[in-house]
Amino acid sequence: MSGLTHFDPSGHAHMVDVSGKLNTDRIATAQGWVKMTSETLEIITEGRAEKGDVLGIARLAGIMGAKQTSTLIPLCHPLPITKVSVELEPDTTLPGVRISATVKTSGQTGVEMEALTAVSTTALTLFDMVKAVEKTMEIGGIHVTLKDGGKSGRFEAP
Repeated sequence: MSGLTHFDPSGHAHMVDVSGKLNTDRIATAQGWVKMTSETLEIITEGRAEKGDVLGIARLAGIMGAKQTSTLIPLCHPLPITKVSVELEPDTTLPGVRISATVKTSGQTGVEMEALTAVSTTALTLFDMVKAVEKTMEIGGIHVTLKDGGKSGRFEAP
């Protein structure tokens, strides 16, 4: 494993200089889930939540979250994001909702943090939309499943 890039030789945190890196097409996908009772999942899938369209609003929040990553994560570079997609899949075997986010850019650094932020923001919004019904929901499994582009090439989670 290479050294940590967000620290200078004195051990102080700093933003990595990416000015010498080539602009390349980059993509990252992240996934996660929100576990809940079957009853809460039914309220969501049947459109009976008091706050409205839970999945639609959570999807929009995830897209907005990806676009705000550099303001939330201190050493992230602001990036010209070219695409964000957020997919929510109700899963009765979980039970809950599985979340997947894909982010694309053409730039000097990757979009893994943007994909992770999209999944996290989606999950938090979903939780917020139905917490009046169930306070014991669990958010988890958030991880990068795909990263491609740049000098380090392609990574796919096993």
